[in-house]
Amino acid sequence: MSLRWRIALGFALVALATAVVIALATPPIVNQGFSDYDNDNDAGLPIPTAVASAGGDSSDAGVQATPTPVPLAPLTTPANNGGAPQTTIMRLILAALAAAAAASLLGLLAAGRLVRPLTTLEGAALGVARGDLGRRSGLADRSDEFGQLGRTFDSMADQLQAADESRRRFLQDAAHELKTPLAVIDATSSAILDGVYTPERRHLETIRDQSRILARIVDDLRTISLAEGGHLPLERRPLDVRAVLDSVAAGFEARAASSSITLAVAGPQGLTVEADPDRLRQVIGALVDNALRHTPAGGTVTVVAKGSTSPGVVVAGRAGPARPIVRLAVEDTGEGIPSESLPRIFERFYQADPSRSRGTGTSGLGLSIVRALAEAHGWRVGAENRVEGGARLWLELPAVRPT
Repeated sequence: MSLRWRIALGFALVALATAVVIALATPPIVNQGFSDYDNDNDAGLPIPTAVASAGGDSSDAGVQATPTPVPLAPLTTPANNGGAPQTTIMRLILAALAAAAAASLLGLLAAGRLVRPLTTLEGAALGVARGDLGRRSGLADRSDEFGQLGRTFDSMADQLQAADESRRRFLQDAAHELKTPLAVIDATSSAILDGVYTPERRHLETIRDQSRILARIVDDLRTISLAEGGHLPLERRPLDVRAVLDSVAAGFEARAASSSITLAVAGPQGLTVEADPDRLRQVIGALVDNALRHTPAGGTVTVVAKGSTSPGVVVAGRAGPARPIVRLAVEDTGEGIPSESLPRIFERFYQADPSRSRGTGTSGLGLSIVRALAEAHGWRVGAENRVEGGARLWLELPAVRPT
């Protein structure tokens, strides 16, 4: 039963209890009042009588009429009948007070039952506020408004717990990612200073490469922070999608060829979007880089562009007009993405294979930057496995209608 009906039922029960008590107490009180009234009259002055003629005028009949006594209204004085009404009124007042007390007790019990879930929820909220993010309301099984409130609270607690775990994991991963290049730089430079290594070019290149990784991690973290905070400057302008894809693919041709991977671009001409050109190239480049790292020699990486439409946004129960969109996807023929990793591959420093070392010179933030830049533009991003094998990472952005 919903809370609204429970409250209504509680008020009805209180009113019913009051009415029952008054209905049961009123008859005997009124009867006793009349009895006291009669007793007061019996103990008072004698009731006077009046003489009434049995017929008309005695002179007409010639016979004297016998007088008939007629009782008059009883005399009313404060001394003989004033106490009975006052006593009756006092008894009715006492009955009303008793009814109010009984109704108040019933209402108190009903209020206690209604407030009990709020007390439970208050304890859970206090626990969460003190840092116990594992506390839950315990009201999720109810079917009334308290149950809905409890489920909302539990959902909020789940999100807070997930955010806290994500923050802890991010700090641990960031410390690990920063520690690795710093350890390499420290070890190489110490070996050169101690005379273990001669200051050769290859050792200096190692220090330089690790320093660049550190700089890239810091720069990527800054980009993600600005994008998620809504402070990343974006210079939007109409862009030809096919030209952007060809430009990005050209920058990866040498790397793909050295790994014996075929890199192809597929998509029609004339698709136009409005975006920051540098950021769009950065997003596509990160997706292509991720695909090349997970595609074995002899495989294929394909960058696909396709125009489509999306259903309009539903406002006030009505769907708006369909919007033209452009769907960009980077498909590979690699090992695919484990199903348990699909929802998390855009998280910072997340690796589907935790044992895989990051020895490719990446910061581990490429896909996180993709998501951050996509959200900053208002785009949609996602990942899925292909039926033919391999993975597909896609990006949807609004299309610019040709003028």
